[in-house]
Amino acid sequence: MKDEYKNFIIFAVIAAFVLFAWQPIVDHFMPASPEPTTAQSGVKTEPKPNPAADPTADSPAATRDRAQVLSESKRIPIDTPTLKGSINLRGARIDDLVLKQYDETIAKNSPPIRLLSPAGAPGAYFAGFGWRTEGVKAPGADTVWQASGNPVLAPGKPVTLTADNGQGQRFQVEIAVDDQYMFTVKQTVGNGGNVPVQAVPYALVNRTGESKDKDTWTIHTGPMAAYNGSADYGIDFKDLRDAPAKFDSTGGWLGFTDKYWLTALVPDQSIPFAGQFRAGGNDSYQADYAPANVGMIAPGKQLSYTSRFFAGGKDVSLLQHYQNDGHIELFDKAIDWGWFEIVEKPIFYYLDWLFRHIGNFGFAIILLTFTIRGLMFPIAQKQFASMAGMRALQPKMKALQERHKEDKPKLQQEMMKLYKEEKVNPLGGCAPTLLQIPVFFALYKVLMLTIEMRHQPFILWIKDLSAPDPLTPVNLFGLIPFDPPGFLHIGVVPILLGISMFFQFRLNPAPMDDTQKQIFGLMPWVMMFIMAPFAVGLQIYWITSNVLTIAQQQFLYSRHPALKKKADAGTGG
Repeated sequence: MKDEYKNFIIFAVIAAFVLFAWQPIVDHFMPASPEPTTAQSGVKTEPKPNPAADPTADSPAATRDRAQVLSESKRIPIDTPTLKGSINLRGARIDDLVLKQYDETIAKNSPPIRLLSPAGAPGAYFAGFGWRTEGVKAPGADTVWQASGNPVLAPGKPVTLTADNGQGQRFQVEIAVDDQYMFTVKQTVGNGGNVPVQAVPYALVNRTGESKDKDTWTIHTGPMAAYNGSADYGIDFKDLRDAPAKFDSTGGWLGFTDKYWLTALVPDQSIPFAGQFRAGGNDSYQADYAPANVGMIAPGKQLSYTSRFFAGGKDVSLLQHYQNDGHIELFDKAIDWGWFEIVEKPIFYYLDWLFRHIGNFGFAIILLTFTIRGLMFPIAQKQFASMAGMRALQPKMKALQERHKEDKPKLQQEMMKLYKEEKVNPLGGCAPTLLQIPVFFALYKVLMLTIEMRHQPFILWIKDLSAPDPLTPVNLFGLIPFDPPGFLHIGVVPILLGISMFFQFRLNPAPMDDTQKQIFGLMPWVMMFIMAPFAVGLQIYWITSNVLTIAQQQFLYSRHPALKKKADAGTGG
């Protein structure tokens, strides 16, 4: 009676933990997918000061409508297969950019993702290129540049911006763009004066506000850099409010990363540079760099420096292309794969390969599950044999428990002896589960991180595999105008997951203790609540795995009737 009371207390503590403590812990270490959305909600903008962090940047008194800000300066249009926007001739900034191939939501009328916005507009986010000079005037944030070349910046059609300081120095910024997300920027200073001048080129990315994507233990968002042979995921926005983060390197890059989007300054990979992140007033943050040992220009000479600027989606193969063919050090590290990269990348590449052949990521996940279960079939065969043996031993184990219920050490000793005599390994059924843990976590990261999985539909009502199941019986599948909060939003797919786990758990040996039986009986439904906020693609993987586990056992029982007899003997069937 005393043991039953103790087990009940343990069960109550576990239940309380699941109900009240589990969600905050999971939100921190393994954040769930964003809520499923079908429309873009309106956002009211309140005027507020918004100066840029760089001393050369302008400081508008208040935020204004984006269309108004865009109309206040002359611009060069940008039009590529993937980008649309404009270059601001005031300050020579790339500050207006939308991503053609990605929408804000899954709604049909959803606008495309806006990545960059000009200073003075809501969510200001822009790149600038300039010079720091000694003794001569350099173009500043208010300089209006003259454009020559093509009227529209497009692949194979660069534009050149020119400014003269009236002291004999002529400044040029030539901007080219490829058919994806990479700009090439050539900064040139010609010295028409009578004495040498110093002009050091620099580049910056400035943004207002932190990333909308939460920075967590598993997924880094915010300031990021790759330098001196390693990627630095340890710089946070809050750190910059205390002190700048500085580094020196030859090769690498720096910028700001969101879950799916990236802006990155890429210096000349062969020339040393000094990079830094810093915070400015009114919630602004900046990444900038300047090359080392570049700057003194003799009379009649000119100096050029070529760098690159990436602004777009973190497509895995594209980042790899820029790293390998573009020779950008560690550019694929813009995706925070984490410790399990050795597992995550093969799973992603295999999923992507399946998708390109069948055209549906949901079915690709199902085929991935079949593949993994097929590879683990020999281990599963041993698992089921061990489980059948354990079920056959249950009457004997129950007898031992009754005989030695007052002597726990003796009970453990006799049970180990029984396992040895019957040649049963009580841990034999754990191997497949343990082997699936890294696979499960890797799939979680792939669903959460890779832009290839974003907004990918499956079938019927599932329009986004990287988001939770939006359909729930709690509101009668949308018939009642009520959106269940948090843990009450139990979708159809999580319910199917709970059902599959219920039948899969019935294959395991039943615990001898009644309280433990109750805990295991509730576990499928507890897991249903826990998994409901996660990506539906992850739930599809788990359901498929449970169904295959059940099918594998039936197959093995048909091939090895002795196992079935053992199992039936253990349950009295």
